Amino acid sequence: MKFRPFALTAHSVLPAYPLAMGTTLLCLFSIVVLPLAVLVLSVTQLTWVEIMRVATDARVLASFRVSIMAAVGSAMIAGILGIVIAWVLVRYEFAGRGFLNALIDLPFALPTAIAGIALCAVYAPDGWVGGYLQSIGIELVFNQAGIWLALIFVGLPYVVRALEPVLEALDSEIEEAALSLGATHGQMFLRVLLPHLFPALVSGFSLALARGFGEFGSVIFLSSNIPQVAEIVPLVILVKLEEYDMAGAHVIAVMMLMVSFAVLYGLNSVQQWKVSRVV
Repeated sequence: MKFRPFALTAHSVLPAYPLAMGTTLLCLFSIVVLPLAVLVLSVTQLTWVEIMRVATDARVLASFRVSIMAAVGSAMIAGILGIVIAWVLVRYEFAGRGFLNALIDLPFALPTAIAGIALCAVYAPDGWVGGYLQSIGIELVFNQAGIWLALIFVGLPYVVRALEPVLEALDSEIEEAALSLGATHGQMFLRVLLPHLFPALVSGFSLALARGFGEFGSVIFLSSNIPQVAEIVPLVILVKLEEYDMAGAHVIAVMMLMVSFAVLYGLNSVQQWKVSRVV
């Protein structure tokens, strides 16, 4: 299809192309590009020795290890749970389906601090479920498991909402055809469903991963926040700011920005490669 930038001939509620493009560039530059550029420039004012002193600090490296492992692990769990939940919401009719569907979006609107408090009320040792779990040797909060729990909570809706449109557009007859031709349910999922779901699954996984890597509000309630044990990167940045170590906070923020961008760029590349193979 030939691209025609000024092809809009009918009247529209949206502004014309030059004004719309100018508004787009102005918004992106002032809200996204400029703040991030200033953050990076602030780090370039430091010497290499100062940057490396912060970047190689044991507490900082440990926080990155904890954050990355928790974000990746929780996004993978959210991916598995998201497939099941999206499948149930799309493929089955049952009472309360609309309520359950609306409940999925609750983490989008709920302040993360409230999510942390609510999860603590349930899974803390003195909580409704936490007391029973502790009696059998399972502790889900005030440790790294608490971080994973919080990140699954905030990341799950991204996966469900990414998969639902694909499942709705996918005709269930191809599943029945695969089963009628002798495929097992596992083979049908892996060879018929999963290739179609993969781009959306990667998209949902990427969003859950990015959301989890930057999550702060709920995690501080569910983690022990012990340095080098269960401390996330955003908390280390906050500690640096409270200590008036602005240079250290900026260096860690830029490191976090680079890791986030690299992960998202890699996942988007995988998604585009998979889509190109399907097409």
